[in-house]
Amino acid sequence: MSEEQTENTPEVLDNTSSNQETKTKEKPKAWTKEWFLYETWSWIYIFFIVFGFRSTFIDHYHIPSGSLLPTNAIGDSIVVNKMSYGFKVPFSEFFGTYSDWLGLDKRWEPIYFGEQEVPERGDIIVFEFPRDKSILFVKRTIGIPGDVIEIFDNDLYINGKKIEREVVKDDAKYRELYDPKPGFDPEQMVFYRQKIGDKEFITGQDSRKKADPPQKYIVPEGHVFVLGDNRDFSADSRYWGTVPLELVRGKAFFVWMSLVYPWSQEPFHFRPSRIGTRI
Repeated sequence: MSEEQTENTPEVLDNTSSNQETKTKEKPKAWTKEWFLYETWSWIYIFFIVFGFRSTFIDHYHIPSGSLLPTNAIGDSIVVNKMSYGFKVPFSEFFGTYSDWLGLDKRWEPIYFGEQEVPERGDIIVFEFPRDKSILFVKRTIGIPGDVIEIFDNDLYINGKKIEREVVKDDAKYRELYDPKPGFDPEQMVFYRQKIGDKEFITGQDSRKKADPPQKYIVPEGHVFVLGDNRDFSADSRYWGTVPLELVRGKAFFVWMSLVYPWSQEPFHFRPSRIGTRI
């Protein structure tokens, strides 16, 4: 045997030994103590990765009501970007800053790297309902801190400027999203095209409903004013006030599924044509 072969032989033996060690580190035999520990840690890793991702980056929510019709149909499942207004520490909503908002309740607020940004006018946001944090709402941002919001004869004014609206004549695709109910006929709806900043959207209004008395609101610092696009059928900032920024979960940006569950109080619908709709 040559000197070169003699020197190479131990390397071959070492590789074989390494392979044997690698095999001993493979998944433990089923139902052993080591197997249970292996599986437990695997699920823990999956839990933190999946829910950490949902807590900080992207999540989805189901819309059970019609306050955002015709932009969002009842049954739409929307995808929400949680990084739109800042990068949040994963799970910090469970251990973040302890606050007592207006003396109503005490809760943990999420921690952000840097300052939390303010939503833009026209953004559709998901947020915790200020009067009951266990409920999530989705509305359109109309006013930001310092804005003066006025509603007169169903016209919207922001800082003294009227938001113009145009009647939508070809409105069949919007009207079909409404279900007839006792005392309500979708034919009585009138749809308007509006634009706030660079956001253009459609609002719905009941032609048989009288306009509310003139209303004026000043958006306080650290809050936003929100409305539903289905103006006559939406509980929003006109009735329960503005939304603190710390309650905002993220910005909705598209529909990934549209299904009204069979057990829902609303009529069953499956609308595959809405999948992928940007909002």
